Amino acid sequence: MKVVLFCGGLGLRIRTSEDSAPKPMIPIGHRPVLWHIMRYYAHFGHNEFILCLGHGARSVKEYFLNYDETASNDFVLSKGGEHIELLETDITDWRITFADTGIDTPIGERLRRVRHHLGDDEIFLANYGDVLTDAPLDDMVNRLRASEDVATMLAIKPQESFHVVTLESGNRVDGIVPVANMDIWVNGGYFVLRREIFDYLHEGEDLVANACVAAAKAGRVQAYLYDGFWAPMDTLKERAVLEQMYQSGNCPWMPWRDRSPINGSMPAVEVPSIGVGV
Repeated sequence: MKVVLFCGGLGLRIRTSEDSAPKPMIPIGHRPVLWHIMRYYAHFGHNEFILCLGHGARSVKEYFLNYDETASNDFVLSKGGEHIELLETDITDWRITFADTGIDTPIGERLRRVRHHLGDDEIFLANYGDVLTDAPLDDMVNRLRASEDVATMLAIKPQESFHVVTLESGNRVDGIVPVANMDIWVNGGYFVLRREIFDYLHEGEDLVANACVAAAKAGRVQAYLYDGFWAPMDTLKERAVLEQMYQSGNCPWMPWRDRSPINGSMPAVEVPSIGVGV
C-alpha cells in the first residue's frame, strides 16, 4: 500500500531563518522527523512512499541520496574499514518517489499532482509529514476496508492546555472547562483513503477543508478515535519535547523497537463535519 507524505510546506512556526531546513527534515535524534514517520509505516509493511515536495525539496532529495545506514544500525567493520557488514537496515526495501508539487500548493492539490503515482491501488495512506503517533495502523486500514467510506482520519483529543469559557448572557461566565475535558476531537493528520476521494477533490483545493468536508456531508468519512500517543512538531517547543523523549529512550512512536503499537482506540464513528486541523 502506497504512502503519500506531504513534505513541501514552509513550516513558518518552526523555522529559525530563511535557510532553515523544511519542517519534515528537522531532526529528532540523528534522523529527521520524516524518517521517523516513514519507519512507522514500514513497520506495518508499507514501504512504497510518494514524497510531495515543495519548499526545501533539495534537502529532502540529498538526504536520501546520501543516506548512511550505519547512523542508525549496528554493523561490523573489517579490513581496516574496507568492508562494512550491516546487522540491520532501515531503507533497503523502501521505494521512494520524489515528486515536485510546488511551493505554495494546497495539500489537496499536492495529492492530485501525484495521483498517477498511485498506480491501481484502491486504498492508499497519507500523512502531513510532521506528526508522530503509535496508533495501530492495521486497524485503521481494516476499518476502512470493512466500510463503504472514502476516508478514515485519525482523530485525537486537543493537545492545548487552554480553558474554554462558556457564557450565560452578556459577559456572565457560566462555566470554565479545560479543552482536553470537552467532547472535542481534532484532525490527527493520518489518513487512510480510497481513490474515490478524488471525486470530492478538485483543482486547487485542500484535502481536509474541501474534499473531506464534502465527503463527510455525503456520509462517507469515518474518524478513528485515538487516545494513545500523538504528538505534532509544529513549533520549536514541541520539537524540544520530542527530542527530550528520544534522548531518554521514551519513544512510543517507534514500534519497530520491539514494541507493539498501543491499541488505545475507540470505535469508528461517522464524521458530520470537520473541525480544527493540525
